[in-house]
Amino acid sequence: MRVLLAGGGTAGHTSPLLATADALRRLVPDVEITCLGTPRGLENTVVPAAGYPLELVSPVPMPRKPGPDLARFPARLRGSVRETVAVLDRIAPDVVVGYGGYVSIPAYLAARRRVPIVVHEQNAVPGLANKVGARIAARRGGRVAVSFPDTELPGAEYVGLPIRRMISTLDRVASRAEARAYFGLDPDLPTLVVTGGSQGARRLNQSISAASAALGAAGVQVLHVVGPQGEATPVESGTPYVVVHYVDRMDLALAAADLMVCRAGASSVTEAAAVGVPAIFVPLPIGNGEQPANARPVVEAGGAILVADADFTSDWVASTVPALATDPHRLAAMSAAASGLIRRDADDALARIIAEVAGAGA
Repeated sequence: MRVLLAGGGTAGHTSPLLATADALRRLVPDVEITCLGTPRGLENTVVPAAGYPLELVSPVPMPRKPGPDLARFPARLRGSVRETVAVLDRIAPDVVVGYGGYVSIPAYLAARRRVPIVVHEQNAVPGLANKVGARIAARRGGRVAVSFPDTELPGAEYVGLPIRRMISTLDRVASRAEARAYFGLDPDLPTLVVTGGSQGARRLNQSISAASAALGAAGVQVLHVVGPQGEATPVESGTPYVVVHYVDRMDLALAAADLMVCRAGASSVTEAAAVGVPAIFVPLPIGNGEQPANARPVVEAGGAILVADADFTSDWVASTVPALATDPHRLAAMSAAASGLIRRDADDALARIIAEVAGAGA
C-alpha cells in the first residue's frame, strides 16, 4: 500500500499528519508513505525528522481580497496542480490523504480523476480546502473524517483528531513527578502551564507575566512556553516561574499541569481534554470562528473556561487564575468532564479508513 499524506504549514496540520503516518505503520508495517508539503512550512523540519520522505510543491494561498494576487491565483493553482500530478506519477499512491491548508487543494485537484482521497478536517469549522476536498471525495469513493462531531462537511465521519502517542497514552498522575523534575518545578505546588502554540502568543505572554506577582503570592508556580520569538518578564516572588521558548516533550508539560492556559486550536483543545487537563482557552481573534467552535464542547461540558482575547488581561488573570489553580475540587471536576469527551484513538481510526479506501481503489 502506497499513501500520499498532504498537509503542512503549521503544527495544526503536521501533527495529525505525523500521528496518522505512525498509525499506518503500526497497521500495515510495509506501507510506503510519502508526505506532500511546501518549501516554507513546518513540515520541512518535522517530517524528515520523523523519518518520512517529503515532496514539495508551490504553495497556493487563496487571496481574501480583490487585487493582483487574486488575478494571478488561477495560474498559480494550475502550476501547483501540475507539480502535484508529477509527484503522483512518480510515487503512484493508492490513496491521497489531505489535512487542509495550502498544499491540499492542489493535491485534491490532482488526484480527483486518478486516485481516491480521504479528507481529514482538524477544526470544528472547516476550511476552504477541505470543503473542496469533501466534494471530490464524495464523487470518487473517498471518505471524509472530522475531529468534532458537528463539523459540517458532506459525508463527514467523526473520528477525532489524531494526536501523538506520547500524549494519547499519557498517565498524568504517574508522570507528574518526572514532569515537574524535568522542568525544574517544585513537585508539590499548584502548577499553571501556559502555551500559545508553535508560534507563541503575545497576549497570553504579556497578561500572564504581568500577573506573576498575584500568581506567586498564591503559591502557584508557572511553566510558561513563550514561543520562539516570545518573551515574559515575571517579577521575582520566590515561587518558581520557568520560562522556555519551546517544549519538545508536550506530554511532560501536560503531566506537570494542574491548569493550562492556551489558544483553542484543534490540537491544543484535543490534547488537553484527552488527558484531562483543565484549561482556560483564549481563542485567536482572527480566522473564521474555528477556535471558539473547537473549544465549545469542552467548555459546555464543564472541562474548560473560554475567554475572549480582548478580555484576557493581567487584571483578569490576577483576579481569576490563582483561585482556580488552588481549588483541587473544582480542578478535579473539570478534569473528569474534559477527559470523557475526546477520543484518544483517532490516529488508529483514521489509519483504518485510509487502508479501506486504498484497498477499494486498488
